[in-house]
Amino acid sequence: MADFFSLQFISSRGNEYFCEIDEEYLTDRFNLTGLSTEVQYYQYALDLVTDVFDLDCDDDMRETIEKSARHLYGLVHARYIVTTRGLAKMLDKYKKNDFGKCPRVMCKSQPLLPMGQSDNPNIKAVKLYCSKCEDIYNPKSSRHAAIDGAYFGTSFHNILFQVYPALMPAKSYERYIPRIYGFKVHAPAALIRWQNGQREDMRRRLRHLKVDSGFVDDERDELDTEYEEDFEPEGVANGPVAGGPVNGMA
Repeated sequence: MADFFSLQFISSRGNEYFCEIDEEYLTDRFNLTGLSTEVQYYQYALDLVTDVFDLDCDDDMRETIEKSARHLYGLVHARYIVTTRGLAKMLDKYKKNDFGKCPRVMCKSQPLLPMGQSDNPNIKAVKLYCSKCEDIYNPKSSRHAAIDGAYFGTSFHNILFQVYPALMPAKSYERYIPRIYGFKVHAPAALIRWQNGQREDMRRRLRHLKVDSGFVDDERDELDTEYEEDFEPEGVANGPVAGGPVNGMA
């Protein structure tokens, strides 16, 4: 039965984000359309996932097939979790905070959802989406951070809230307000600092590209640089200064 591989897979350390895929879904070839070109040793991997694998092979071959089986399970998982059954299972994990809580203080421990930034494998690792601040975060665990984002896809987290709209939290409009001794930092001052930073960044890039920026300060900098290059102490250009060592030092 397919239950053995699924249970073993999701119970493995680092696979806490995954849910168990129903056997009926795994054995329906329609749900696997197009995956044969994505997975090495596809048929052997499928046999292993569905617990009908009986090939007598060496350890290296077995390890390769097991790796392909895990990859196949992940790709099928991305399809399964947008079905009615899959959404219900992931919803249960979401309510239990199995995916963690938003690290942003203003979100007040809002539960997160796993998501991918690409539907193609081996592009981006899984990220965690907060529906309150609508931002994404890296998983805390290095094991979770190594999971392929394609195993969850780019649509799952949005579909979940479309199917269960009551779970959508109110958006977080709270923002941290910088203060100095209790007084708010003046907004125009912050804007000026940002503008100055952008200007300096642009000037550095233009200098790197050797483009005349037209900034007055740049012209002054160039004149200063030329002056420094043209100026050469007499003692360096024409030998020791007449009068002997300075301050009586030999």
